[in-house]
Amino acid sequence: MYHSLLKPDLQQMLIETDHSGVSEFCDVLHPAVTAEVLEGFEVVEILEVLNSCELLKQVQILEFLPLPLQLSLVEDLERNDRKRLSRWLEEMSSDDRVDLLSRLSDEQVEGLLPLIAQAERNDIRKLLSFPEESAGAIMTTEYALLPENITVRDALEKLRKQAPDRETIYYVYVIDDGRHLLGFVSLRDLILAKPETVLTELMKRDVISVRVDDDQEFVAGEMQKYNFIAIPVVDNQNRLVGIVTHDDAMDVLEEEATEDAHMAGAVAPLEDSYLETPLFTLLHKRGIWLGILSSAAVATAAMLRQYESVSEAYTWMILFLPLVLASGGNAGSQSATLIIRFLAVDDQQTQSPHLRLARRELIMGLTLGTFLALIGFSFGWMFVGKVEGIVVAVTVAMVVTLGTCSGAMLPILFRKFGMDPALMSNPLIAAIVDILGVVIYYSVAILLLGRVEPG
Repeated sequence: MYHSLLKPDLQQMLIETDHSGVSEFCDVLHPAVTAEVLEGFEVVEILEVLNSCELLKQVQILEFLPLPLQLSLVEDLERNDRKRLSRWLEEMSSDDRVDLLSRLSDEQVEGLLPLIAQAERNDIRKLLSFPEESAGAIMTTEYALLPENITVRDALEKLRKQAPDRETIYYVYVIDDGRHLLGFVSLRDLILAKPETVLTELMKRDVISVRVDDDQEFVAGEMQKYNFIAIPVVDNQNRLVGIVTHDDAMDVLEEEATEDAHMAGAVAPLEDSYLETPLFTLLHKRGIWLGILSSAAVATAAMLRQYESVSEAYTWMILFLPLVLASGGNAGSQSATLIIRFLAVDDQQTQSPHLRLARRELIMGLTLGTFLALIGFSFGWMFVGKVEGIVVAVTVAMVVTLGTCSGAMLPILFRKFGMDPALMSNPLIAAIVDILGVVIYYSVAILLLGRVEPG
């Protein structure tokens, strides 16, 4: 919306080299809005716009730009204006800076680090050392902290000095001389407390924290569960090493939801948005899954060939094969979607209620299978005959029950072995049920109608 309305005005200012107008344009708008407008510009134009702003505003806008565009800007400045690039990297918040640098090659990072002050350089190296999906990779080291044995008056004075360089000061963490996390106090509590109150009397000691090596999805889930705006990150000795803020947690939840949606549709997850992903990458990520699903389809065809003599004897069976396979595949896809979403959002318990889920889906499968079996029987009797209708009905009931249970249990099994449940995508569930459905369909026909010897 903002892009189409404001882009012409900004383009006109650039044509007229109205630097003061561009600066005012950036000052008036929120950095996120300015970044949205700039997404439609070339790299040279974006740099010209940013050059018209003060350094802090440049960095604020930069942090709202998509990562691929940030990388393009960094690569341009790396060639043409390394001094300006160093100032950007020093002013960026630590978590956003590491997000950017993690997308560069090791050689590029090593080439940029000498441009940055020693303190920021050490911070970058530490944050880059954590695993990509961990709490350490998304945390920021720009947090407010206080010693335990000071008064509220002294605490507020220290916070005034810390505030300009901190990402948030609403939660203030209390530590000892060894940086062990002792408790926390909110800014609200500090403001309302008497100036002579000692911090140990005011702080809350039951601190909910996460480990630096915890999975980032777990961290985001904890923040969502307790409705935090920030959560402290500690090492294995309970020393405070950083915090994860709500904006980073929201990014994680969005990324995980997007990843699950991609995998549910049998597409390998994309790092960037659809339009920002190179065509070759899209072909690769989609082609892998299509190849797997094609192999499953070939297996279904091979299974059908095993029952070729039965098909020739009972030619009517081919009419109801789509009904049988679609019923099982659709039921399995429904269960997989519900269970994967449950595991991602609702299931925050240490021990998941697997038996309850299995019992619930078994009942669901039997009920739905019976309902669809009645439909299958009606059409089978109407089009072919009563016995044939029974074959279709029994098969549909069994396949739907099987599809429902497998669609529910396979994602749980994947999770039990430490794999992402979303890997059990809907098309893959359907492909598995198709193979089993063919076996069940023809086995039921042989059982009820009699075995056919190959001619």
